[in-house]
Amino acid sequence: MRDIALFIFPGFQILDLSGPLAAFEIAKGIGVPEPYRCSVVSLTGGSVMSSSGLEVTTRKIRSTPYDTLIVVGTELLSRPYELPQVSDHLASAALKGTRRIASVCTGAFLLAAAGLLDGRRATTHWKQTARLQRNFPKVRVEPNRIFIKDRQIWTSAGISAGIDMALAMIEEDLGSAISHEVARYLVVYHRRPGGQSQFSAMADMEPTTDRMREVLTYMREHLHEPLSTEHLASIACLSLRQFGRAFLTETGETPAKAVERLRVEVARQRVERGLEPIELIASSVGFKDPERMRRAFIRVTGHPPQSIRRLAVRQGVTA
Repeated sequence: MRDIALFIFPGFQILDLSGPLAAFEIAKGIGVPEPYRCSVVSLTGGSVMSSSGLEVTTRKIRSTPYDTLIVVGTELLSRPYELPQVSDHLASAALKGTRRIASVCTGAFLLAAAGLLDGRRATTHWKQTARLQRNFPKVRVEPNRIFIKDRQIWTSAGISAGIDMALAMIEEDLGSAISHEVARYLVVYHRRPGGQSQFSAMADMEPTTDRMREVLTYMREHLHEPLSTEHLASIACLSLRQFGRAFLTETGETPAKAVERLRVEVARQRVERGLEPIELIASSVGFKDPERMRRAFIRVTGHPPQSIRRLAVRQGVTA
């Protein structure tokens, strides 16, 4: 049985705790009897107040190693005088043989303060990545990732990304079939790969009117088709000039750039899975040839598809 400890700190986020905890709890009894023993721990034990005002009863973090220790996201400045004690415990856990140490959301700051992320790749919630890099320049912060595994240290983005990381850990421990069953119980995807972007092009371009929302939805559902600005203007029932001006105002993108971003977003997920030839992916999402897709990937992501696929293989993202 593997001991999973979730470390919380005053001001922690409830979902950062409950999401991973639920995944490990559901894994109990699916295929392997009692694979995990979960506990919620803190510096001193007792009641710990979350950012929402809900209190959680904890055990005092022990000095002997756990199998997995997960540091939950928190408001880091709520009790700054405790940060050195937290850092000492985390550094000690690494030295004493805890197999995996991980963070959800801003828990990465506590791992970084303990020196556990020095020279490693790491991520956190997108709103905090610049701060993490600024405060801890030795960390190789990758802001556009859901979770990252760098040897025995795992970090994840905010909120629901902790579930993706927990599913990846369950897959590592118990196999993909059990991880897939846990995801079904949770009614979530199995699973968003760690290398997937924290951002959605659809959400990032959220327009203010139903007319432009319908155009974006049409784009997303017809990526394999030619999507000229003239055709999209007819979908919006606007003149070409009216449509171009209104779309740019509401989304911050030209229609052509929006189509490109959506195509790259869909293609990237398939590139990372590594199951299809690049040429097939390019044609199926509306790029006329692989070279056009390569140029679009470089413009949007900064990397060609082949580099993204190689990175996904190294990170264990591919199916």
